[in-house]
Amino acid sequence: MKQPPSFHISRRSFLRRCCATAAATGLPLWFVERKLARAAEPVKVLSPNDRPGIALVGCGGMGSYDTLLARNHGDVVAVCDVDQGHVDKAVEYFTKDGKIPKGYSDFRKLLERDDLHAIVNGCPDHWHSLVNIAAARAQKDIYSEKPLTLTIDEGRQVVKAVRDHKVVLQTGTQQRSSQRFRLACELVRNSRIGQLKEVVVYLPAGRREGPFSSQPVPPELNWDFWQGQAPKRDYLPQRCHQLFRYWYEYSGGTMTDWGAHHMDIGYWAIGLPAPTLVESKALSTPIPGGYTTISDYEVKFTYPNGVVFHVRSTPDEDPFGGVLKQDGQRNGIRFEGSAGWIWVNRDEIKASDKELLSKPLPENAERLYLSNNHMENFFDCMRTRKDPICDVDVGHRSATVCHLGAISLRTGRKLRWDPDKEVFVGEHAAEGNAHVAREMRKPYDYSFVS
Repeated sequence: MKQPPSFHISRRSFLRRCCATAAATGLPLWFVERKLARAAEPVKVLSPNDRPGIALVGCGGMGSYDTLLARNHGDVVAVCDVDQGHVDKAVEYFTKDGKIPKGYSDFRKLLERDDLHAIVNGCPDHWHSLVNIAAARAQKDIYSEKPLTLTIDEGRQVVKAVRDHKVVLQTGTQQRSSQRFRLACELVRNSRIGQLKEVVVYLPAGRREGPFSSQPVPPELNWDFWQGQAPKRDYLPQRCHQLFRYWYEYSGGTMTDWGAHHMDIGYWAIGLPAPTLVESKALSTPIPGGYTTISDYEVKFTYPNGVVFHVRSTPDEDPFGGVLKQDGQRNGIRFEGSAGWIWVNRDEIKASDKELLSKPLPENAERLYLSNNHMENFFDCMRTRKDPICDVDVGHRSATVCHLGAISLRTGRKLRWDPDKEVFVGEHAAEGNAHVAREMRKPYDYSFVS
């Protein structure tokens, strides 16, 4: 039967939009059509009262950016930081329509608010777990920056708290909500490049600088609180705020920073919880008195299905002819199979044969969790109480792979990992297991949030 004219106009408009999107993004038309068709499904229109209360804990650049996105879905009622200068700026920045968020210096007091429904955790890595556990116990949903934890053992504690208290946690590994990365993983999962043989991840190299000299603590900063569970150290500007990730006391270098993004995508494509073997090579050593994380490295993971997962810091040359630069750094992921390869980063996706991308997957193909907006997915799940795309288990498993690499680099050992028991086994197991958990400096241990 002939369709009414309005249908044809709508269909033509839809196809034009698909073609324009495909041309602009470099994505295949069939994949764009699927995405836009899903986006065209009816969306629940929220009432003016359906605005959850949001608080930002850790008011640095990334936390503030995340909260700016979150403000599209709720109201910012509070902000918290141990740096009063950050608090003051965040209060001013998130004041809207005469509503002024309240500033806090202790996140535990903030969590007592009845009008608070979700937090954005933008703290440095060594504070992620305690803040997330406290929020879960206070029945607040959580959008947590990556990596989810400082150690593997912390991941177990966070998973337990989130599941026991039935809160929603979205890990801020937002590449899972990217069309390019989802397409690459779906193609790999469905053997578009044949049997997956190798994954190569390129990460930016870290900083190798020092030595540094102690300086007076800025009057607006509670330096003891900022250090938290980490060993007490003299204040250095290079330890604090944006540069914390280059010290093992607080993070794991680019292995756990950018690695939390790209290694998560590799883990998503492989589809197994964790590798069983990790070995590494440090290509440089830290400067005494300077940053402690290893800046240049190669790490090799082997999975139970035989897939080899290489992680390499900033190569001097691109051996595959791909575009490796992103935000001034080289990074991206290459999937190598028995029938071809796929290269993907935040700028592009390409393959050894264009048909590997352009040919649609069959209707019965394995499909991965579809999210086109990471923050929106979090708030949708707050309402439905379903797990978000990067739930607490995904965040823990993804961070674990990064931690395994960092532990191998720190010990200089080839280590075997039991993914079920989450412990190292075999030769050098004791050395590896010494890094699975860390002693927390009192009072900033688990009792701090009990």
